[in-house]
Order: sequence, then structure tokens, then C-alpha cells
Amino acid sequence: MTRHHGEPPAPAAGDLDVHWHAGWPSAKHDPAPEIQVHAYTEDTLILRQNKSVHYEAPFLFLLFGAERALLLDTGATEDARYFPLRRTVDGLVARWLERHPREAGQEYGLLVAHTHGHGDHVAGDGQFAGRAATTVVGREVAAVVEAFGLAHWPERLGELDLGGRVLDLIPGPGHQEAGLVLHDRRTGLLFTGDSLYPGRIYVQDPPVFAATVERLLAFCAVNPVTHVLGCHIEMSTTPGKDYPRGTTHQPDEPALQLGVDRLRALREVLARAGGRPGEYPSTDFIVHIAG
Repeated sequence: MTRHHGEPPAPAAGDLDVHWHAGWPSAKHDPAPEIQVHAYTEDTLILRQNKSVHYEAPFLFLLFGAERALLLDTGATEDARYFPLRRTVDGLVARWLERHPREAGQEYGLLVAHTHGHGDHVAGDGQFAGRAATTVVGREVAAVVEAFGLAHWPERLGELDLGGRVLDLIPGPGHQEAGLVLHDRRTGLLFTGDSLYPGRIYVQDPPVFAATVERLLAFCAVNPVTHVLGCHIEMSTTPGKDYPRGTTHQPDEPALQLGVDRLRALREVLARAGGRPGEYPSTDFIVHIAG
């Protein structure tokens, strides 16, 4: 299932030595900004929405290529007064272009896409309406397939070129029907959305989700993956123990990044569950299978 031709270059090393802001005892008095920004590399930025703004506190990702940038997900809050995503992204793009100037009159594009179509990942889409040189991909399967040319969904993979920076596109339904996993060849990062992260993995369609996990494991077997980055942290540092849904302050949360071995652990939990509705805890996540 490799997407690479010949021996791929080693992934660029990045920085995950970061303390993620995890809310405040009193959300109203939280002194932290609405969005935390961390540079994994100069051209790979990780953003986290403050839990004091919305308890989901999703992670978003901004990746820069030579011709355009990719914003992956737009967070859980629509109103820019409380969640200034467009202003933040515009500022980050402007600073990147200062270091990588364009020729006069040459536009730099922005592609806004999603790991899946749930509301806490698409709420900020409207902030980018009317922005020059910007495409916002729809949240439905048909829109995702058309935007990325993903024929024979969900079996066949695709590619996205940002200009000298190629990402592999791996269909990932099962949590939500339009789920999409992205692999960045430059850094080796695997962006799994809500299909795998340190939290509650909600499975809506067990057979389809199991097929997604197998697809990801087959991909990882032949492609370099440095870290698995999902879109939430919901666990505590106590193995198998999560924070209750709706929590706005998580002072004892683990790191965001997981290893490929957690995909194998997810496969084992799914096999044990056998598609039966219920809750199935593991060390770094808890699988919830819908009834």
C-alpha cells in the first residue's frame, strides 16, 4: 500500500516538547489565549482551541507548502469573537510568507479541509468565506471524494500536493462517514482525527471502522510514521481513566502523540469487542461502540 516511489527521505525531525494548555479552574477567568500555537517544525504548526472556549478543545493543524497551505479542521466554535481562527491563521500565514516571500502578484493559496465532518471540527469554516485564494472542502463524503479525486472510496488512497510537500490521503470512515486520515511525507506525521487519539474513540459503524484500522496498519507497515496525532486529549495520565465529557480543566492529561503500536492495540480491542455495543477501555483510549 506504499504511496512512495523509491526510497523515501527520512522524515524531518520536529518538536513535541510542549505543555498544552488544558483549560482553567474558572473558564471565565482563564488568562490563556483562545488558541495555542506550537511549531512542530517551521512549516508544521499545531493549534489547540482553549478548553475554556469549548470543552472539546480540538487540535488543528496548519501545514505550509511552496504553493499553498493546508488548514486541517476549523474547531468547535463558529463565532470569531470567541474563537478568532481566521485572524490567527492569517497572521501565521503572513509571518510564513515574510520568511518565504512570493514573486510580485503571485498568490499563496489556503486549502481548508477536515479529518471528518462532526461539528467540533468544522464550526469555524464560515470564518474563511470570501477569503482570497481559499478553498473550503465540504464535510460530506461526496465533497471529499470530489475535492481530492478519491475514486473507489474508501478502498483507494490519494495524494495532495501543497507544492513540494505531498500528503497521503487515507479514507477513514467508521467514526464518521467522511473520515479522512492524512500522512505528511515531510515529517512522517499521521493525522488520525477522531479515529485514534488519547480519549474516547466513538465507533458508529464497527465493520467499516475495523476496515479503516486495517487500512492504516497496512499503510504504516510500508511508510515511515513518526507520530500519530489525533484531534483531542480526553484521558488522564492514569491508564484507562478519562476525564468526564464536558470537562473544561484537565490538569493531569497525557501527551497528544501516540505511536503506531496504539493502532495495533486498537485493532486488538476491536477484535475483543466483536462489534458488540459497549465501552471497552485500553491504556491510552476507551472505545465506545454505538448501540
